[in-house]
Amino acid sequence: MENGAAKPVIVAIDGPSGTGKSSTSKAVAAQLGLSYLDTGAQYRAITWWMVTNGIDTADPPAIAAAAAKPEILSGTDPENPTITVDGVDVAGPIREQDVTAKVSAVSAVPEVRARITELQRAIAASAVTGIVVEGRDIGTTVLPDADLKIFLTASPEARAARRSGELKGADLHTTREALIRRDAADSSRKTSPLAKAGDAVEVDTTELTLQQVVECVVTLVEEKRAGK
Repeated sequence: MENGAAKPVIVAIDGPSGTGKSSTSKAVAAQLGLSYLDTGAQYRAITWWMVTNGIDTADPPAIAAAAAKPEILSGTDPENPTITVDGVDVAGPIREQDVTAKVSAVSAVPEVRARITELQRAIAASAVTGIVVEGRDIGTTVLPDADLKIFLTASPEARAARRSGELKGADLHTTREALIRRDAADSSRKTSPLAKAGDAVEVDTTELTLQQVVECVVTLVEEKRAGK
């Protein structure tokens, strides 16, 4: 079936940091002609805005009060995903350590999750051919009716090695400890915790190359499309 004739397919890819979510999601979307959304970037963007505007990220009521203020726009081209806040390109700044250290606390605030979830659902609904949406609560909370849900996992060691490779000069042990702390924070928060949906397909990426993971996910999407 040609892409143009196919029903839009919504693919949710969840999992903790360092499992290859972003690389996999972008490659799958590009290969299948789908849009792509990095929901983590949206949470980083709102965190960056809070930090830049002097909002105390240890003060949930202050975060909640400001949650509606920033205008966050996500470009969904998998070959060139973009993110702006109030018209400013923040693709670089949102990856800095200051934002990374505070994103879990900001993301845990229910008003922030409600605002960003609404944004994510609107983007997914408007994707003409379909979309690959990656994050931590997509299959469980944001898009519980997604056509295909995938949960990527990997050992803490493998994830730390990948993440410290991305963060030039990062210490492996420190990176591993930070990942485990973030997992614990994201898995234990009251609002939309990091969790595997009951109907998600789990893919352990520890021993797989990126290309193998991409092929696995593409096959799952194609099977899902064929079965419609």
